[in-house]
Amino acid sequence: MEFSLDKGEATYYIHSYRDGIITVNNQTYDFPIVVMPRELLVPWGPDSFETLSAEHFELILEFSPQVVLVGTGKILRYPHPATFTALMTQNIGFEVMNTAAACRTYAVLMAEGRRVACALLC
Repeated sequence: MEFSLDKGEATYYIHSYRDGIITVNNQTYDFPIVVMPRELLVPWGPDSFETLSAEHFELILEFSPQVVLVGTGKILRYPHPATFTALMTQNIGFEVMNTAAACRTYAVLMAEGRRVACALLC
């Protein structure tokens, strides 16, 4: 699935996602990453959905996002609520969805100039 939307002022944009591969600025990744309009965390901490923890989201806090999109891979899975403690204590919104939906949502919010972080598992 390729995305074509105005990237606005952003430095990093998601070009496509398919078969467990995320393409950001024409670079492909097959491991967890965090994409933000001005930052790219490569690699991001967890090895898989099963190892996702609160500490992984604490790393994102230093970038002061308004919202964090969490892409859980090909299928939607919900992490334990305690995983989001760091975000909740800082009043940062978050949404959990499959990775394809997270990539699409990131494209829209990024184009609107929002401070969005998109934490993606392949």
